[in-house]
Amino acid sequence: MRDLLRGIRGAITVEQNDPALICESVVELLTAIVAANKFQLEDIGAVIFSSTPDLNAAFPALGARKIGWSEVPLFGTQEIDNPNGIDRCIRVLILWNTDLPQYAIKHVYLREAVSLRQDIKP
Repeated sequence: MRDLLRGIRGAITVEQNDPALICESVVELLTAIVAANKFQLEDIGAVIFSSTPDLNAAFPALGARKIGWSEVPLFGTQEIDNPNGIDRCIRVLILWNTDLPQYAIKHVYLREAVSLRQDIKP
């Protein structure tokens, strides 16, 4: 079977709008996603981060760069300011070239972000 493009989703909340905490949270999230899905960086097509408007002290992509994701195309955007949304939340979509079927992809939601996908068991 040839590689297909699959998406791995994840999210994490951050205690406060602090550059170090934002980077640490991204590192925690990406580390958990890699551990759950066992992929190599060269298999990533691109990564899209979004963060809620109350997180603007650092770009989430900086956390990825700090753990060596220097050749991976990274993009950041801002979530809409939804009154029903979660505060201080970073979401990620990793576009991964793999031959795994969609059902085998493990999405990771940490801290308060687990409420976004209550159907996913940790």
